[in-house]
Amino acid sequence: MSASTLTCRTLICQVTAVEDLNPDVFGVTLEGRPEAMQHAPGQYLELKLDDNTWVPFSIASAERGDGIIELHIQHWPERDNSARLRELLQVANQLTVRLPSGECVLDTQSERPLLLIAAGTGFAQMKAIVEAVLRQQPERPISLWWANREHRDLYAEDLACEWAQQYANISFQAVTEFPLTEPLAEGERITHHQGRIDLVLESDLENMLESGMAGSPSGCDIYLSGSPGMVYACVNILERKGIDSERMFSDVFAYAPRPH
Repeated sequence: MSASTLTCRTLICQVTAVEDLNPDVFGVTLEGRPEAMQHAPGQYLELKLDDNTWVPFSIASAERGDGIIELHIQHWPERDNSARLRELLQVANQLTVRLPSGECVLDTQSERPLLLIAAGTGFAQMKAIVEAVLRQQPERPISLWWANREHRDLYAEDLACEWAQQYANISFQAVTEFPLTEPLAEGERITHHQGRIDLVLESDLENMLESGMAGSPSGCDIYLSGSPGMVYACVNILERKGIDSERMFSDVFAYAPRPH
């Protein structure tokens, strides 16, 4: 399924679950007509807060054909839209959504190893991509890097570690600016790095990829998800390593183009 074959639709869907994933992130499960909820891995939807306000969120689940979609939503109490959305989800069992959007989608025609780099709830987009790869291209190598400020922000740590333990073609690199509060799960493809993601990439990426399953980073398809500052800091490092920017993909490139 490609992004170009899917037209954007507006529909009302059911809120079937809201759960805290950590103190600052909550998961939302939505259900709608399966044909209307179709999306490509890596795309996002928009939730309607009012007639003038639509808020985008990466779809955190690959297409399963059952009309069910997962979201990972960062709660910012000080931000008006975030507080309004949290209040809405506490009382509403239906939401109006617009989907799918976004051209940063998994290229299933490519067999190149995947380098997935996410910060915070940018993990949601990568989760959908990993799920799609496991279903459609189960042998395709994946190196998943997930950056957060501190350990508790790795709200899906168990899932990421489980992928690396269960699948020989997946490695998980957790990156936190502060030390871990306890060790990550055991696994030869599970690694922790302390520092800022772009600086960690600069010092560790080449060694990790050349010694691991993915070969040289220049041979990868690279997907990035996070703030514009984080994404472009990583892109700068990758470009300095001589990596072809035509194989880098991010929604940031569309909504926050880098100034020339």
